[in-house]
Formats: sequence, C-alpha cells, structure tokens
Amino acid sequence: MKKLKMSIAAILLLAVTYVNAQDGHNHNHNTMKMDSKKMDHSKMTIKSDAKAEAILSDYFKLKNALVNDDAKEAAQAGSKLLVSLKAFDRKTYENLQQLELIEIIEDATEHAEHIVKSPIDHQREHFKTLSKDVTDLLAITGTANTLYEQFCPMYDKGSAWLSTSKEVKNPYYGSKMLKCGSVKRQIN
Repeated sequence: MKKLKMSIAAILLLAVTYVNAQDGHNHNHNTMKMDSKKMDHSKMTIKSDAKAEAILSDYFKLKNALVNDDAKEAAQAGSKLLVSLKAFDRKTYENLQQLELIEIIEDATEHAEHIVKSPIDHQREHFKTLSKDVTDLLAITGTANTLYEQFCPMYDKGSAWLSTSKEVKNPYYGSKMLKCGSVKRQIN
C-alpha cells in the first residue's frame, strides 16, 4: 500500500512539475531530503501553523495520558487528536509538502483511530508510529515551541517521542520505567 501511495505521489509530482514548466513558472520548492522511509529533520522550518500547533497540543495530552498509565484519558486525547488531524489545512504549503502532508496525516489518523479503541498496550504500539508522524509533520510545519525528541532504547527495539520538557517521562512504559530514555535532540 505504501509503494502504491509513493508511486501515486511520484506521478502527481511529475505532472505538477510538467505543468509548471509548461506555464513558464519556476517554483522554488523547499524540499526535504528523503529516502523512502525517513525524513531529514535537521532543517525544520521556522514558521508555525496554528492547526499544526493544535495537533501538537493534542499529541502531548495523549503522551501524558500514556505516561500516567491512563488508557481512558489516552482514548479521549486520541479522539481530540483525530479532530485536529482532520481540521489540518495543507493547502498553504508547497506542492511537494502537500503530498508529504497527505501521507503523514492519513497515517497519523489511522494510528489515532486505533488509540481511541484499544487497550493501553496497543495504544502504546500505535503511539510509536504516531510520534514519527508528528515529528515528520513538524519538519514541514515548524513550531513556535521548544520541543525535545526523547528516545527509549528498550521499547520495541528503540522508540522516540516528543516532549515539551527535558525531563524524561516515558509514555511507552509509564510507571513501570518512567525515567527510561534520554533526550536525543532539541527542536527550536
């Protein structure tokens, strides 16, 4: 399914490029360096988007619920996150960024839906991929906040998440191993 999405995205990109070249427009796309599975987050944009900030706020509520081992609160935060994801407007971004955002939002929505209806262990499994999606979203949208990407080497062969604080509070283990992990990098 991902290969099909990537193929469609590539075809759309070629079509847009061709149309722009035919119209004599020279668009300067701020492209991210990507391989097929990983974005380069070293060049996060400076601008901030209010709807992206709403997604971040709901993501942090979800993360905190998982830190507190509260599956019910995590499900409620997941529901709010779904609303924020569906309200996100990608049209203010450049063509290539819009294509990336479509895939990111679609994947994040799928994982948030699972979080809403699952027990806590399964919520945490989906939170791992959701965290990657939110990090990828931030690479395009930027944020007005200082954030910290944190990493636990023990959960599922290594798992990252975002935090508003340098203090590590692990959403994958909660009270079992609250301090397991470290700050991987600061995002300004």
